[in-house]
Amino acid sequence: MIEQRKNEHIILSVKENVEFEYKTTFFEYVELVHNAIPEINLEDVDLVTSFLGYGLSAPIIIAGMTGGTDLAYRINRDLAKVAEEIGIGIGVGSQRIALEKSDAAKSFSIVRKIAKNVPVIGNIGASQLVKGLSLDDFDKLGEMVKADAIAIHLNPLQEAVQVEGEPDYSGILEKIEYFVKNSSYPIIIKETGAGISREVAEKLVEVGVNIIDVGGSGGTSFSKIEALRTKDTFSKRIAMDFAEWGIPTAISILETRSVSDRLTIISTGGIRDGISMAKALRLGANICGIALPMIRAVYNGGYEEALEVMKIFIRELKIAIFLTGANNVKCFKKKPVIIYGLLREWLEQRKIQDF
Repeated sequence: MIEQRKNEHIILSVKENVEFEYKTTFFEYVELVHNAIPEINLEDVDLVTSFLGYGLSAPIIIAGMTGGTDLAYRINRDLAKVAEEIGIGIGVGSQRIALEKSDAAKSFSIVRKIAKNVPVIGNIGASQLVKGLSLDDFDKLGEMVKADAIAIHLNPLQEAVQVEGEPDYSGILEKIEYFVKNSSYPIIIKETGAGISREVAEKLVEVGVNIIDVGGSGGTSFSKIEALRTKDTFSKRIAMDFAEWGIPTAISILETRSVSDRLTIISTGGIRDGISMAKALRLGANICGIALPMIRAVYNGGYEEALEVMKIFIRELKIAIFLTGANNVKCFKKKPVIIYGLLREWLEQRKIQDF
């Protein structure tokens, strides 16, 4: 059943409209100030960024999406080729199935076999920690992909609306603290499309978490995916009613950054071009993660199309930084930015001023 569900998630993401319809990422309320005299050469703009002990060619990861099936094997293989070719990070989807079905491990381990010189991120759901995942099994996930870190993904919304869901988050913070303190792998806490609030970020920092993937709303709606999956009218109605739930990505970056300057923040959730990526970085993200555009590209056109899509993202990011007069990411983060509209209203009501 898990294998079938994973394939359904892939197919629906590729073939159906699974994105938020009304709510956006709020990046449209962020304006980078154009510099008509940048006084630098575009080709000299340096995007190199440190992450998990690696020097990435750009502050980008291919976000963890899938694994556990033959289709997922082919997707992870080709995406790993892109990550290795360009020199960016890559994550895998939830590895739970590989703990239950040993032959599923190859669909995850293929990533490190190909992406040998970039950071690789393992993945397991918070619900599995609550159910009693052992430290040994947790570390096996890291060994499976020779991970540089393991993401614990938070998806309470998806678990709540999924027919087969396991929406039990009892004691999850204590579990996270245990694995942060005892696992041999760095841990990333990753939301999956509903965002991280300031209050949640504060709790995570208190238990020792120092890398957070905000996974904001405005991109892929997993509640919508679950509505499309099920034929049960009761469950479909509920899932569709929650299809627009969540904290927009731009807001989630600012809420999380307001907690600590020391956090490493990954921005996923509706990153659809290099300009949005630049805005995410300027608001406080350290790394941007791309999911839906990559899985669609690799499904439709394999490695070549996925590589082309990633090159477009990187070129657009480079141009956006150039047009502010910056020649590297560090310099860019000091350039002026304008925040207005609903995003400004949110920040004022939440008393978040620094960005």
